[in-house]
Amino acid sequence: MSTDPSPSEPDVAPSAGPPADAVPEGPENPESPETAETAEAAPPLPKRRIWVVFAVAAVLWAIDLITKNLAAANLEGKDPVRILGGLIYLQVIRNPGAAFSMATGMTWVLALVAAAVVVAIVWISRRLRSVGWAIGLGLVLAGALGNLTDRIFREPGPLRGHVIDFISAFAPNGQGFAIFNIADSAICVGGALIVLLSLLGHDYDGTRTAKKKASK
Repeated sequence: MSTDPSPSEPDVAPSAGPPADAVPEGPENPESPETAETAEAAPPLPKRRIWVVFAVAAVLWAIDLITKNLAAANLEGKDPVRILGGLIYLQVIRNPGAAFSMATGMTWVLALVAAAVVVAIVWISRRLRSVGWAIGLGLVLAGALGNLTDRIFREPGPLRGHVIDFISAFAPNGQGFAIFNIADSAICVGGALIVLLSLLGHDYDGTRTAKKKASK
């Protein structure tokens, strides 16, 4: 009795795998050329601008203090002095309220608010890298310090002191516009500059909002 031979198994060549030293291409490779180029293209962060804040604040604070003292010494109790063809009238009033004579019955509250503004700006300034933001915050800081100085050291007493205002625009006695001082002007200009920078997409850290969105 004959038996059939077992069928021979086909010769199958083993599949060739990738070489051991092969490096995958694409973004998964952390050392790919694309990743290296992206890292090289990222610009360095600007320098911190905290010194700009305090330099601007110191200059404007000094100007505000000097002009208030000069006005109090030379203009108090006298008729308004007309300058610049009537564009400005110089006269002294002692204001217990906020900027432009608002909230006149809340002197001590306004003093505490000004102190809180000073602390907040000092804290934020540590992360500033934008010159524009530094100038704007320096102006606001100068204005807050200028009026806070009056509230602490002028009559009738600490946290109740009246702020010296001496600039009346367009007409005397605040008839054309509320009487103000250099500190009030610094707060308004600094606040307007910060709003403008925000609308233009310039952030306090020196970057731009549009570029941040594009990178995402």
